[in-house]
Amino acid sequence: MNGTIDGFSYGLVTPVAAYVMACVGSALGLRCVVRTVHHEPGWRLGWLALGAASLGCGIWTMHFIAMTGFSVAETPITYDIPLTVLSLLVAIVVVSAGVFIVGHRGATRASLTVGGSITGLGVATMHYLGMFAMQLNGELGYNAFTVTLSVIIALVAATAALWAAVSVQGLIHTLGASLVMGLAVTGMHYTGMAAVSVHLHNSIESAPTVSGQEGSSLLLPMLLGPIIFLILAAAIVMFDPVLILGDGSWDKPAKARGRRSKVVARGNPMQVRMPGVQDTSLPMAHSVPQPDQWSAAPQWPAADDRAPQYGDPGTGAPHGTRYEAE
Repeated sequence: MNGTIDGFSYGLVTPVAAYVMACVGSALGLRCVVRTVHHEPGWRLGWLALGAASLGCGIWTMHFIAMTGFSVAETPITYDIPLTVLSLLVAIVVVSAGVFIVGHRGATRASLTVGGSITGLGVATMHYLGMFAMQLNGELGYNAFTVTLSVIIALVAATAALWAAVSVQGLIHTLGASLVMGLAVTGMHYTGMAAVSVHLHNSIESAPTVSGQEGSSLLLPMLLGPIIFLILAAAIVMFDPVLILGDGSWDKPAKARGRRSKVVARGNPMQVRMPGVQDTSLPMAHSVPQPDQWSAAPQWPAADDRAPQYGDPGTGAPHGTRYEAE
């Protein structure tokens, strides 16, 4: 007897939430890899590790948020804790391998092929390992064609994500790539779930002993850890100006001030307006005045043309003669 499977027990809540988490993990992972490829290296290993962990946590969180909406009408579902945790570790490790290969070697055909294959197969392994952790009063069956299709989607999505991480520049383009990758990863999950069938046991006594915890009582607390990690990773990305504004933009005012100071130090002339002088160019610091840089200096009126002032001896007066006040 086959069980009645419902992959959308909570309607559109679980697929939309799963897609959002896949996009968040993809965006953080891509931006961290971009930080090491297109900008100053900085702490290269740390950024790659943060990006790989963000991407792996995002994919794993997407998977198990979607699994909270999976139910079989005739039997409760439980999960084996060690296998569930192992699926998270597999997601982080395999994504890290692909990210480090492409992050260090660039977007070459060989690195994308190797890194995309490792990451795609790892994501598929994480998915089906999580399915294997599911325990119920029945046996799971899979359609070979649909499983193969889900693996192909995982390979294509992983390769495209790694290519976007090292090829796409700019915050808007990276966000667009993360939306596409989130759609591909979520589509891979639901394609894999479409391959599942449940053959129920004839009686409860024939069912294997269940040692795991039931559905949301296990998944929801376990999801808190990866979600908190993604929030912290998002905070790190938000406080790094290079990741938000791009290299050469966040410190552009400081660089402009540096360039202006260098121009002044080289002695480029600056235009200065003075009364009675037209188009006078006064050279600044460390410059040598050139003859053609100066216009005629302002001239005082001749002594004969000036009215005698107090203390002025006037023209023809003996030296030392002064006008006395009348």
